[in-house]
Amino acid sequence: MTVMIIQLLIVLLALYVGSRYGSLALGAISGIGLAILVLGFGMQPGKPPTDVIYIIIAAVTCAGIMQASGGMDWLIQIAEKLLRKHPNHITILAPLCTFFLTVLVGTGHVVYTLMPIICDISLKKGIRPERPCGVASVASQVGITCSPIAAAVASFVIISNANGFEINNLQVIAITIPACLCGIMAAAAVSYRRGLDLDKDPAFQARLKDPEMREYMFGNTASVLDREIPKEAKRAVYIFIAALAVIVFFSVMQIIGHDIRPKFPTGKVVEGVAQVKPLAMNIIIQIVMISAAAFMIICCKANPKKAVAGAVWQSGMVAVVAIYGIAWLADTYFANYMDVMQGGLKDIVQHYPWAIAIAFFAVSVLINSQGAVVVAMLPLAYSLGIEGPVLLGVLPSVYGYFFIPNYPSDIATVNFDRSGTTVIGKYLLNHSFMRPGMTSVIVSTIVGMLLVKVFY
Repeated sequence: MTVMIIQLLIVLLALYVGSRYGSLALGAISGIGLAILVLGFGMQPGKPPTDVIYIIIAAVTCAGIMQASGGMDWLIQIAEKLLRKHPNHITILAPLCTFFLTVLVGTGHVVYTLMPIICDISLKKGIRPERPCGVASVASQVGITCSPIAAAVASFVIISNANGFEINNLQVIAITIPACLCGIMAAAAVSYRRGLDLDKDPAFQARLKDPEMREYMFGNTASVLDREIPKEAKRAVYIFIAALAVIVFFSVMQIIGHDIRPKFPTGKVVEGVAQVKPLAMNIIIQIVMISAAAFMIICCKANPKKAVAGAVWQSGMVAVVAIYGIAWLADTYFANYMDVMQGGLKDIVQHYPWAIAIAFFAVSVLINSQGAVVVAMLPLAYSLGIEGPVLLGVLPSVYGYFFIPNYPSDIATVNFDRSGTTVIGKYLLNHSFMRPGMTSVIVSTIVGMLLVKVFY
């Protein structure tokens, strides 16, 4: 037991140190932990999550090519037009925009262009920017478990199918989208009047008296409406949406009992009959996404070099390295102590299966990747005997990295808010993302559990 605890501390230390350095370091430093466990303690290495990594690469390549074509600018323009048309409701509309952008492209890093616009609109309207900015940053990450091409959803499907819970991407988001929308609206409600109005905020008023600060806050207008969107950019968006529609179509046909996926022999023969198995959805997603990326390059003048330099592709590759290192490290530790953990936790999860949501959230606080949390923790959850529908219901709880505000989107949001109302906080945890984050995760998880009780 002492050795087991020491090895667990090594895992946690690797995750903690990696989170302090951020970016690629999270996956790379996990490799040090893996080396200590395998080469130092002689533990049998687990399996790296190659299926999930391949999906991320395909989806991020497609989204990155769309960004390089200018398609992302068009989507941001559409969102900005909506926000500027209804500025009084920006605390509600801003998180909806960031949420659905993430659902569409599978990554929350698309909000970097939209966030300065949200800050600008709220500030010029006299609305405390902390209100829409805090919940919009949270919503951009919440959308990850609602995107059919996101790593978290793909991982859930692959691992669940391997553990006997047959489900596809569309069935997952049919639960997570309504659950997370309820959570986001609850977060928007608690943020609607949070903090002092700008005309009553002494700190803001003091900054306003400084001519240079006033010019900094009100002298410029953040907008993408003046950008001319070429027809090729719009065409790239149509191709991307068509690719998503193809993936959804395969899932719908599977749900209604007319599975149109190609079938291939498994090499097994039962009672003289050669067994066949339909092509896995993760393979279909990869084929469709890579093909869509190719069509964008050919038909939309998308520059692959520009895609590689873009924020979407770079953040996606960082996620690949993070998931690769973290999930491999976690799988190595859990696989070697599965019997011990089953014995110690089985009684708890039998009586309170929903308690696994607390474990998901706690791990996510340390790991800045929802996909990595799913890959690392879901096999353990299944091994403890927790049923698939329960795990689907608590899937929104894999988002907990707002708790310690070191995630790039949160830090960027603080920097984008020229009013200075969106803050990290003197005591670290009293930051602008805590209230909307906790509200969203708790409400989304509760609604998710209620939905699976109704439909499963």
